[in-house]
Amino acid sequence: MGAVAVSGHVDHLTITHAGPQGPVQWPLRLGSVPALASAFQQRPEVRNAIDQAVTGHTAVVLTQVLSGGGGVGKTQLASAYAHQALVEGVDLVVWVDASETDQVIARYAVAAHIVDVPNALAGRTGEQHARAFLQWLATTKRSWLVILDDITDPDAMQPWWPPSSAWGCGRVVATTRRQDAALSGGGRAVVDVDTYSPQEAHTYLRARLRAARAEHLLDAQTQALAEALGNLPLALSHAAAYMINEDVPCADYLLRFNSSAAKLDDLLPRHADTEGYGRHVAAALLLSLNVAQACEPVGLAIPALRLAAVLDPAGHPRDLWGGQAVINYLTAHRTPIPGSDALIPVDATQAKATLRLLHRYSLLTDDAQAGFRAVKLHALTARAVREHTPSGEQREIVRTAAEALTELWNKGVERAVLHTNVDSLNDFAGDMLWEVEGHHLLRWVGHSLRARGLASAAVPYWQRVADTSERLLGRTDRKTLLARRELAMAYLSAGRTKDAFAVFQEDYAYDAEALADTGLKKDQAGDSADLLRLLEDTLAVRERLLGPTAPETLSCRVQLSFAYWNADKQPQAISMLKLVLKHQNEELGIHHPDSMATALRLNELRTERKRRWWETSAGS
Repeated sequence: MGAVAVSGHVDHLTITHAGPQGPVQWPLRLGSVPALASAFQQRPEVRNAIDQAVTGHTAVVLTQVLSGGGGVGKTQLASAYAHQALVEGVDLVVWVDASETDQVIARYAVAAHIVDVPNALAGRTGEQHARAFLQWLATTKRSWLVILDDITDPDAMQPWWPPSSAWGCGRVVATTRRQDAALSGGGRAVVDVDTYSPQEAHTYLRARLRAARAEHLLDAQTQALAEALGNLPLALSHAAAYMINEDVPCADYLLRFNSSAAKLDDLLPRHADTEGYGRHVAAALLLSLNVAQACEPVGLAIPALRLAAVLDPAGHPRDLWGGQAVINYLTAHRTPIPGSDALIPVDATQAKATLRLLHRYSLLTDDAQAGFRAVKLHALTARAVREHTPSGEQREIVRTAAEALTELWNKGVERAVLHTNVDSLNDFAGDMLWEVEGHHLLRWVGHSLRARGLASAAVPYWQRVADTSERLLGRTDRKTLLARRELAMAYLSAGRTKDAFAVFQEDYAYDAEALADTGLKKDQAGDSADLLRLLEDTLAVRERLLGPTAPETLSCRVQLSFAYWNADKQPQAISMLKLVLKHQNEELGIHHPDSMATALRLNELRTERKRRWWETSAGS
């Protein structure tokens, strides 16, 4: 068989033979099948899912579409099937770069001449040659496997899927980031491909480093490193190469990775791409973003993903995207539609349509069946987005996220879900969350921790909040005193009475008027009776000097309420807190964060009192 030359655009493709056409030498491999990665993982669970799609399918042609985000190993799985087919002696294995439909047509057209399709030379265009090849696949008795790698436009691919084999001897494996319905039409089976399992990720790192004679880099943090990398095959490959090149143990690399100053492009550099992927990890993860930005609803994909990236990668509620805070943000940050400078308002329908758009391009996952964790994105994708978000836009993103979470909190969304999302936002925003007046979320989380009986977690939490408030606002600022009050309450809930009393005493040292009028010195208060007397006297002074509804007076009432409770004076505790709530509702409104926090604490005390009453009644 003579050599084949190809020239011209696919619509005017010219194919000529250099020399006489000889008999086809079977088996044939067309295209560049990627080599299997070092320490390639067989991934039995994913392979089983693919094989079950084969055995459970009724169509004559066996077509599996491997769908998943960037870097999850779709191409490597397809390559494994191609190598397996070559070993088994399949007559024809065709590897096609399907990122552009023109490339698919061109590969088919060349294949038509390589396999000596009858009358192929009679075709005048590349498409006619390609169709001749597809017809040959449908009728040949030879076994074949076609790999369509990286389909980016499912609609344009519709006419170019290999047809059913009349003899049942053909198979198609495709890979794509897309999750469009068109991929599952025509008898095709879609198989979702996710990251490695924790065991697979750990096994990969150990095998990769051992193969490079770098086993000394393995240590007790190997599993933790795999988890930090989100078990993403592409990231694990780059990280392993970096560690080998720089002789960096897992523990040291993990410290660098967790550093807030570190960037993905430095930690997972392109020169560490030993498997020939061809892109930075961050670029690979966000490859589809610009395409999604140009799709309907136009101009919303980038701002939406930037907002999602500051929330918990493990998931947040879909309802967040129907809230006014998100709608206002998307409207303000929507990229103008070409040819128009007008600001086009966004509504809840468009906001949620943007989620589906990002889902179709595997930039995040939108799964209604996951409940309050419906919207997720891989932690490395989130980090890549944050690192590529302009600093000038970060403040507004933080403000929007805080307002959106506040809306969900007021709707009664599951607290544990909100806690992790507030934590993620706080980790990213830091001081910025205080600057945009979003730190009330931190107080709400702290109140909820204690309400759920998590006193051991509440103590260090309130220590961090109080320290941050003092650093940013000052020792005598009301918000700092409120945070320290909560720290003292957390100490009391944890049974650390002395620590709680020490906080109370320190704070009263900043209230010269109250401390002077109580007549008590710090070293005179040692037990609960002294604490009650100190608080009662301080309350009386504040009521006289500041008035019954002053914030400082109400703060003292709350402290006294919990002191009563810990002194087993439950009726007085509840009565005192009810009075505080009454004043706050009148002065601040029932939806004010302070009013809601007090209502939460009051309900907590009532519930606990009822529980104790039942226990006492049952015991008698």
